[in-house]
Amino acid sequence: MGSCNSSNNWSSSHLYSGLTNSVFRAPLAQPPENSQFSSGSALDQEQDLDLVDPLELLRECREVLKNRPAHIKRAFVQVGHGDGKQSFRVMQWNVLAQALGEGMDSFVQCPMEALNWAERKYMILEEILTYKPDILCLQEVDHYFDMFQPVLASLGYQGTFCPKPWSPCLDVENNNGPDGCALFFNHKLFQVLNTTHLRLSAMMLKTNQVAIICVLRCRTTGRVFCVAVTHLKARSGWEVLRSAQGSDLLCNLQKILFQIGTEENANSDIPLLVCGDFNAEPSEDVYMNFATSSLGLDSAYKQLSADGKSEPPYTTWKIRSSGESCHTLDYVWYSHRSFDVTAVLDFPTSEQIGPSRLPSYSYPSDHLSLVCDFRFKNN
Repeated sequence: MGSCNSSNNWSSSHLYSGLTNSVFRAPLAQPPENSQFSSGSALDQEQDLDLVDPLELLRECREVLKNRPAHIKRAFVQVGHGDGKQSFRVMQWNVLAQALGEGMDSFVQCPMEALNWAERKYMILEEILTYKPDILCLQEVDHYFDMFQPVLASLGYQGTFCPKPWSPCLDVENNNGPDGCALFFNHKLFQVLNTTHLRLSAMMLKTNQVAIICVLRCRTTGRVFCVAVTHLKARSGWEVLRSAQGSDLLCNLQKILFQIGTEENANSDIPLLVCGDFNAEPSEDVYMNFATSSLGLDSAYKQLSADGKSEPPYTTWKIRSSGESCHTLDYVWYSHRSFDVTAVLDFPTSEQIGPSRLPSYSYPSDHLSLVCDFRFKNN
């Protein structure tokens, strides 16, 4: 995908050369504890790397995973007019923190062997390589510095990571550090203008949830837009807190969009994409606040419904010791006055997911990825 068809000179890759050099090389230096959430300087520096061939890397992932069930098959549904030269692709995905999957989340129908990081990291990479997003918004990332950043950098992405200040991963023995949100983009397609890390507030108090906001410019069209990723408070009983966190994010987005619009001398609104695990069904206030915001947002996955007004029946489906849980919690919001949705990735059926639900030997997370193709409207 991507409106900027760059002529990258992909180097050849072999499992224990290209992939291993990326995954198992010395990790990126981690920031000091209690580092400040800041604006403008939080993005990883572009690196002069020999790029890995993504198709070869995908084949190698599947070779590693050959003893597991096949990757769940999903298809794109065309919901609007557009072509690959004009569109760009966005993936939203809660990838499931490794420490939480193994240590705290109690997926009683999922064998621990299925969560083994030695193979699960290849399943995560397989999902990304299969759908080839130009922008990647992730939650529950706890292997940013030793897996996501080096591997995705070798594929041409630039990224940034915002950890939770009190990540529950830190309570798990032999953890890999805090989990948080990560945002990646294809730096051949987009130039970053501004990056902001937020620690979300509720009722004037700082919370444990975070967000990343990046302002990007398309290198071919010159169009400027904003993309944000977040992960709101989980669990039933925290609806009021989630609503307050969402309102805080909307307020910060309005300020940033106004600032960028002024700097760019824009004669129209700066387009916006907001991806996240909101931990909220469409009936919650936080969903309604986004749907009725003055920012003019709509949810991309409503395009899959017959009436164009309903969300999918589920984006996460798991079985814990407390019982089976099937909910719609993940969303891709977009400025409907500025973007057209041209395609969305459908969801697997109950039969495809299987009776043990998620995660499993065939899928690495308890949340399904949301993948959408967008194009700018001519306005």
